[in-house]
Amino acid sequence: MQQTTNFKEKIKQLLIIVIPIFITQVGMFSMNFFDTTMSGHFSANDLAGVAIGSSIWVAVYTGLSGILVAITPIVAQLIGGKKEKQVAFHIIQGLYLSIIMAIVVIILGAIFLNSILNHMNLNIKVQNIAHDYLVALSFGMIPLFMFQVQRSFIDALGKTKVSMLITLSALPVNLLFNYLLIFGKIGFPAFGGVGAGYATAITYWIITFISFFIIKYNHPFSAFQIFEKFFKVSFRKWAEILKIGIPIGLSIFFETSIFSAVTLLMSHFDTVTIASHQSAMNFASLLYMIPLSISMALTIVVGFEVGAKRYLDAKQYSWLGVLLAISLAIINGLILVGFRHQIAGIYSTDPEVIKLTADFLLYALFFQLSDAIQAPVQGSLRGYKDVNITFVMSLVSYWVIGLPLGYYLGNYSDWGAFGFWIGLITGLAVGAICLASRLVMIQKRWGILRGNFGR
Repeated sequence: MQQTTNFKEKIKQLLIIVIPIFITQVGMFSMNFFDTTMSGHFSANDLAGVAIGSSIWVAVYTGLSGILVAITPIVAQLIGGKKEKQVAFHIIQGLYLSIIMAIVVIILGAIFLNSILNHMNLNIKVQNIAHDYLVALSFGMIPLFMFQVQRSFIDALGKTKVSMLITLSALPVNLLFNYLLIFGKIGFPAFGGVGAGYATAITYWIITFISFFIIKYNHPFSAFQIFEKFFKVSFRKWAEILKIGIPIGLSIFFETSIFSAVTLLMSHFDTVTIASHQSAMNFASLLYMIPLSISMALTIVVGFEVGAKRYLDAKQYSWLGVLLAISLAIINGLILVGFRHQIAGIYSTDPEVIKLTADFLLYALFFQLSDAIQAPVQGSLRGYKDVNITFVMSLVSYWVIGLPLGYYLGNYSDWGAFGFWIGLITGLAVGAICLASRLVMIQKRWGILRGNFGR
């Protein structure tokens, strides 16, 4: 990553970082996407079961892995401040922490998963598929959390193309094992949707091993000697990572878990409605990879500039990212309007599911603008290491405003299942306004304290 002196250079560097991140995010998302779509072609029950299981898993993983995202601004600021010798210690402590977190998730899942599913009043077949899918997925939890730390290190150096290549190299394996284990080909048993869980767990192991060897043996990562020295566990450093990471994780959890909560609250609807809702939500999540990727890139470049005390550059990067996200959101909106029925056909061959999914996708249109503002703004705030107020804003926007409104409209109005989506749209809009206001405030404060955004 290099210092930039004008807008043209900033746009070029931002795109160089963003595009590989986006491809990487799509690759990671594709595992869930293929789990859902391929299970749907096995049966409607498998689609619903994997949808429920995915909703639970995505909320847990994104929130907890968000804690490990703290590695990105920490390393970016160390590199920007010319403190490269401290990087290895931070990465190893992050890996220790990731393993402990994954083990805790597995233990808690073993204790509480059955209870959660039993309270959802699901069709027994759907419930069993959801349970077994999550059990299968659990075999890949430890390497997945470790990969998050390794990827954060790689990305913090601005080498996001490497993360992209790692993910893309493992994606064909995920598709292959999905095909073999879902449908029972060439002698493998037909696990249905559960097979998708095993296939994804295998893929998590592969990307973790690939990233390990790249960091150990390839330049510029090998220069940091991450795995060359043994470091004792440092609870003080864990506390430092958690101090930044927990608010980030909670913020991500409050945003992503509200979608999972809506799916769970809609469990009393029929299987067609659940499958249609989850299919539309799955595609909306795919589109969200664009502002999310911009957000992750902004954390890197803003953290780098703040570490180097170039505060004007950090501010310019922030708003360039927002402008880019809004422009792309407009394009996504046009795609949703024009091709929603064709998109729905990707997920199912059932005419009822296709029709209802297309209707849900019209509501997903309104997600785009709010996501285009709130996601990049959050990424910029993380680059400043401003994370505590952000998670409070996320909690209020999504859980105090969005979810109660959606619950009311979904259960006590004529909107039915669509009422939940209106609540989500409202929560996202409030979050976007609050977070943008916070970024303006932070940048003004840094301008005053640091000398009018001086370089």
